[in-house]
Amino acid sequence: MSLLAAEPQPIPLHAIAAIMATLLGGTQLFMKKGGSIHKLIGYVWVGLMLFVSVSSLFIHKIRFWGEYSPIHLLSLWTIVSIILAIYFVRLGNIKRHRKAMIALYCFALILTGFFTLLPGRVMHQVVFG
Repeated sequence: MSLLAAEPQPIPLHAIAAIMATLLGGTQLFMKKGGSIHKLIGYVWVGLMLFVSVSSLFIHKIRFWGEYSPIHLLSLWTIVSIILAIYFVRLGNIKRHRKAMIALYCFALILTGFFTLLPGRVMHQVVFG
């Protein structure tokens, strides 16, 4: 973890929030839905996801278009998807809410998490030495 801590901000906070969101989201997928605990964990998870998405806009390690990369597009997609997922649940459309949240977990955390483990990335060094 010292390698991660040595990175400039917001990289360490971004990574820690992403790890917490991955663990919390995975737990949420297997818990009973609809109760007060589900809602509380959901609020915390959404907060973490928004932090991860917004903080990623200030990380410019991979540059495709000036300072930006496809990861930044994913961050924008994540923010829009969170807004839609909240909208769906408030409408009572639980099916679309569930689909949006599962897609967020799979694409914005799991898929991108695998990309952070590629050789040359700091998380590859943290995990594999």
